[in-house]
Amino acid sequence: MGAILSPTALAAELAAQQATGLKVALANGHFDLLHVGHVRYLTAAAQEGDLLVVAINADDSVERLKGPGRPIVPAAERAEMLAALSVVDYVTVFDGDTPAPLLTALEPDVHCKGTDYGTPENVPEFAVVKAYGGRTALVGDPKDHSTTELIASAKHLAED
Repeated sequence: MGAILSPTALAAELAAQQATGLKVALANGHFDLLHVGHVRYLTAAAQEGDLLVVAINADDSVERLKGPGRPIVPAAERAEMLAALSVVDYVTVFDGDTPAPLLTALEPDVHCKGTDYGTPENVPEFAVVKAYGGRTALVGDPKDHSTTELIASAKHLAED
């Protein structure tokens, strides 16, 4: 099982790991309801480095970005589920609506984002990652799955 660490503890751990030559890949997102798209994204992200860090948005951030009633699953539980995946080495919960400050603090070798961005340059944090010498990679399959669609389907089924 992967370790769930605070951003501060994770920064120290990753610095030690990178000093030994290990490459760190970081994937981030809400991961509110874990689905196959998430698993494919994380599996592909893990192939970009020796260690995979998953950074998840804190609950207040998910609510601001996704709306009232979100997240459905609290951050501590989302972190626990993600840490249980065999491809995940570390999980952290970050405050704020963007992982840019976390990326600056951790300096992962590769920042992994979904294919829906089209090109690495379209990822909002691309310049942040490039500035410290990291690389941005688009990974996973086409974005054919979403938590929002799962919620809508469940609501529709509940109404029938």
